[in-house]
Amino acid sequence: MLSNQADGSKKRKSLHGHWSSRMAFVLAVTGSAVGLGNVWKFPYVAGENGGGAFVLVYLACVILVGMPVMMSEILIGRRGRRNPVATMKLLGEEEGSSRHWQWIGLAGVIAGILILSFYSVVAGWTLAYVLKSLTGAFAGATGESVAAQFNLFVGDWRWVTLCHTVFMIVTIFVVARGVERGLEQAVRFMVPALLGLMVILLGYSIASGSFGAGLEFMFTPDFSKLSWDSALDAMGQAFFTLSIGMGAIMAYGAYLPEETSISGASAAVVVADTSIAILAGLIIFPLVFANALDPAGGPGLVFQTLPLALSQMPAGAFFSTLFFVLLAFAAWTSAIGLMEPAVAWIVEHFNRTRAQAAVMVGGLIWFLGLGSVLSFNVLSEFTFLQGTIYNNIDYLTSNVMLPLGGLFIAVFAGWVMCRNSTADELGGAGTVYRFWRFLTRFVAPIGILFVFLKAVGLLPDLS
Repeated sequence: MLSNQADGSKKRKSLHGHWSSRMAFVLAVTGSAVGLGNVWKFPYVAGENGGGAFVLVYLACVILVGMPVMMSEILIGRRGRRNPVATMKLLGEEEGSSRHWQWIGLAGVIAGILILSFYSVVAGWTLAYVLKSLTGAFAGATGESVAAQFNLFVGDWRWVTLCHTVFMIVTIFVVARGVERGLEQAVRFMVPALLGLMVILLGYSIASGSFGAGLEFMFTPDFSKLSWDSALDAMGQAFFTLSIGMGAIMAYGAYLPEETSISGASAAVVVADTSIAILAGLIIFPLVFANALDPAGGPGLVFQTLPLALSQMPAGAFFSTLFFVLLAFAAWTSAIGLMEPAVAWIVEHFNRTRAQAAVMVGGLIWFLGLGSVLSFNVLSEFTFLQGTIYNNIDYLTSNVMLPLGGLFIAVFAGWVMCRNSTADELGGAGTVYRFWRFLTRFVAPIGILFVFLKAVGLLPDLS
């Protein structure tokens, strides 16, 4: 019976096409994983948690928690060759369990829609800041004037809506063109361009910033500043930065050729994603220290602290423009991955063309995003549960839907799928397979559960 299942899965073909090569897949998943979480969030979270010690724990969590769950999503996606909802239903029945696993796939699709609804708003800010930098809006600025510019910008719902709309239009355009003509062509250009921009900015940071101080901050562990809560923050950051639990990796895995090694491709993605996060820190912290600013500047580090730092340096306007172009590219590649699972589901379930599905999903995301747009201005006083509309969607997805999605993916791959199926996808039951199976069955679920309990306030303060 198991061998028949394996044979049947090998004959499945994706309805959306395949990646043309392993490199195309690695670029696509790296593009999906690399986003504002790497360039925007990782530096300030590391800054808030003491730098070097946090980075070490983060790297350990990426390897022990993030990578096995990523491999699980990819193998599930390739096994089913359908959208996340249909794949979980198909494999649930095939593995002798239940078709109700489809609800985990649907939850991932919904999470992607909700995340992109506010992510595209923040991504729109990067487009606005490209224009601001290009026109020299930050020249001679003070900390107060930069903060005032930011507050004035997000307080104008018309301007923020326009940026949100432009960002969604370019995302819809790429996704509508399909796997090879749209997704693959986009990431083949954008991911290398993103890396090129980072290298240029790193050179600028080395020349103009306090690079030694930044290097010391990033790589000199100070374990006195590391608490248990910091360690859980590192685990949560490692989990979320890899785009796990939202269906994107599973959808991309469905387009992966049979001959491509899942473990090798996953390792390449993890190395690229982590390197970019660390590279972002090496760009940002030297500039922060050179201007005697606070490395624990929180979310404002990118949109307020960095424009101030760059405005006080030679050719600051040019490099500020490059930096926000970099952010926009990072956000764009992630947005494509967030949108793809829902589009694939609409195409397969409702028999629509990709263009129709992309417009339908993109339109829904744009409409939902208006709630986040208005959370910073017209509806800023309208609060409930966790705060504004933006705060609630962010909390629900980041703290509830993603960790639970990742947890159930690990449980499904590690406990529900039989050895024959998972070993078949991972190239045999060798050392790599046994290590993956142990981490997926025991280490990753426990780690994710701790992150979830802390995020929803059910874990006491461990500091």
